[in-house]
Amino acid sequence: MNLQRRKFLRQAQKGGVGLSVLGSTASWMALLNGPAHAGNQAEEQLSDSVRTALSQAVLQSGPPVPVLVTHQDKQDFNAWLTATSHRLRQWMPHPDDRQEFLHTLWYEARRAGLSLSLVLGLIEVESAFRKYAISSAGARGYMQVMPFWTRSIGDGNESVLFHTQTQLRFGCVILRHMMTRENGNLFLALGRYNGSRGQAPYPQAVLAAQKKWLQSVD
Repeated sequence: MNLQRRKFLRQAQKGGVGLSVLGSTASWMALLNGPAHAGNQAEEQLSDSVRTALSQAVLQSGPPVPVLVTHQDKQDFNAWLTATSHRLRQWMPHPDDRQEFLHTLWYEARRAGLSLSLVLGLIEVESAFRKYAISSAGARGYMQVMPFWTRSIGDGNESVLFHTQTQLRFGCVILRHMMTRENGNLFLALGRYNGSRGQAPYPQAVLAAQKKWLQSVD
């Protein structure tokens, strides 16, 4: 990553560059976002009870601090963090970026009851770990969340999908919802997440990527 791009991303993350600038300058968008893997997920009609439950699930509840109760929990987390950070370097070269991302991913995946390797595999396929990725269908961020979800279960502010914790929170909650809809069938849930339910290529790609990230802490 060149110095100019690094500086721009740092300013954006710290609030020095507004998201309106990101959205208004085509050249910067081309720089920040390569092709992203997202299907044509259709907006679902949600019952009031499901909408309320999902809305509550995506509410922010403080910083993503992993809950590590026992000494073994701490050892497992540190071992996972070290090994996963090493593997992630090819996509995310800066150690501070990796630490923020992995702390948040651990917290949000655990909160949603998802395996860490599954979420990592999905992100690798969806966005290749690019925070500002935008697909041709308009899906955004690491987990390629469609903006309509911010209207369905959020406050309608699409720009939050470029915030690390919010993006991972939405993605994990939505994937958990898809798994519930499919009665735990991961193949169908992944297809529904991508908008290609019943088709093999996307689930197979995510499951293949997941194998590279598997560790005992899953």
